[in-house]
Amino acid sequence: MDSPLASRGDRVRIGDTAIARRDILAITALSLATGLPRLAQASPHGQLTWAVHISLAPTWFDPAETSGIITPYMMLYALHDAMAKPMPGRLLAPSLAESWEAPEDGLSYEFALRPDLRFHNGEAVTAEDVRFSFERYRGASSAPMKERVAAIETPDARHVRFKLKEPWPDFLTFYGSATGAGWVVPKKYLEKVGDEGFKKAPIGAGPYKFVSFTPGVELVMEAFEGYWRKPPSIRRIVMRSIPDESTRLAALKRGEVDGIYWVSGELAEELQRTPGLALKAVNTAPFWVYFPEQWDPKSPWHDMRVRRAATLAIDRKSINQAITFGYSMLTNNAFVPPHFDFYWQPPEPVYDIGEARRLLAEAGHPSGIDGGAFYCDAAFSNVGEAVVNNLRETGIRVNLRPIERAAFFKSYSEKKYDKGLIMGGSAAFGNAATRLEAFVVKGGAYAYGSYSDIDELFPQQAVELDHKKREAILHKMQQLVHEKVIAAPIWQLAALAGVGPRVGEATIGSMGGYPWLSPYEDLTLKAG
Repeated sequence: MDSPLASRGDRVRIGDTAIARRDILAITALSLATGLPRLAQASPHGQLTWAVHISLAPTWFDPAETSGIITPYMMLYALHDAMAKPMPGRLLAPSLAESWEAPEDGLSYEFALRPDLRFHNGEAVTAEDVRFSFERYRGASSAPMKERVAAIETPDARHVRFKLKEPWPDFLTFYGSATGAGWVVPKKYLEKVGDEGFKKAPIGAGPYKFVSFTPGVELVMEAFEGYWRKPPSIRRIVMRSIPDESTRLAALKRGEVDGIYWVSGELAEELQRTPGLALKAVNTAPFWVYFPEQWDPKSPWHDMRVRRAATLAIDRKSINQAITFGYSMLTNNAFVPPHFDFYWQPPEPVYDIGEARRLLAEAGHPSGIDGGAFYCDAAFSNVGEAVVNNLRETGIRVNLRPIERAAFFKSYSEKKYDKGLIMGGSAAFGNAATRLEAFVVKGGAYAYGSYSDIDELFPQQAVELDHKKREAILHKMQQLVHEKVIAAPIWQLAALAGVGPRVGEATIGSMGGYPWLSPYEDLTLKAG
């Protein structure tokens, strides 16, 4: 991901690349130009209806509760906007902020808001809203991020200055992509309606305005023609919850919806055979099997040989072919995807049921073990079922427990699944450090325990300004995760989506690892 800026005389350094300030000014001018209203812009028209594979939850309407997974961004990119965020072709693009800069000492970041920004209710977007949004953020990585910020200053309505306690290479990565802290909400409105009132009727600065939400049924949004980047071309977008995969496909074939998320196996084959429908594949979230009992000396999962047996038992290639036609990537890195900065490539994954049984016997379990519940996101219960069947063949007896997504990740983060196994996954933006912070190191939102040698390395990399030295530390951390078998890697999921004949530009796959329809203002319908 983009690194913090550090000025060097008349040059600015982004990561390891130095560029002249005149080039930064040119980039800023270009970003300003793209925000100007287009002449003769056609009014938004038509409706796009998209079937989502989960039940939408109001917690995802509030950036303050962003939970370290990609799902909330399905709503955030429509209803809200951020100071900076990932965009097509850009790891971190200026959004509400037209520019930012940092002095040579790396101890502060100053953002300049674009002029004349408005929330959906007509109120101006100000520096005070930016500060308020950061301070109320309570989602993933909120504590370690806020601990590094000494003060937030708002010298005027368009400028915000973050002062850090010490140089932190990942400030922009955490603020602009890995968390929801940089997504701006209206302070006055929120103080008036409260947190729960906001989730019932959210107001943001994104390309679409909230119209209505019917729990378990649909979210309706309407184009915000005052959006700074450009007015959306589609008047209304409806996100319809259809958790059953076959029902989603049937709705697409009948023309009741224009597209669907997550279709797999035989149903995906049926979609490909249907005239007028198209299948899109995006490599997105790494999936893993997590062992929350590994720190309990009384548990069989405390023995690394048992955890290694579990990873050897997973027939990844067969699961990949059966469910995602071989589109998923078998990286063997449990938590970090290949498109992340500081990614470490482990050895190729191995499927060896004989060696798995031998390791179980060597660990004192020749007849296998009762592994308890196997918790997973209900949307991917077919993946969970395939892994459970593999484990049972080896002698690891577990029972599939699919849970609706919002409840699953809430319980996962609240450490309620402390017995059994957890099939986790995350396509959240960030880099290797942000992913390890959330899922591996002590105090992480989804870490049920940690190892001291990994914990000791994390603060070292956090303050290391030399890119290569930092990379070496983060590679070592990922290697230790692999060697200790903290989790059994499954794959980097290929999210398969179906697109109907009315859709022009679908924007799926326009950003690395991102599986949703974004940017929403770029979506189009075909004429006629």
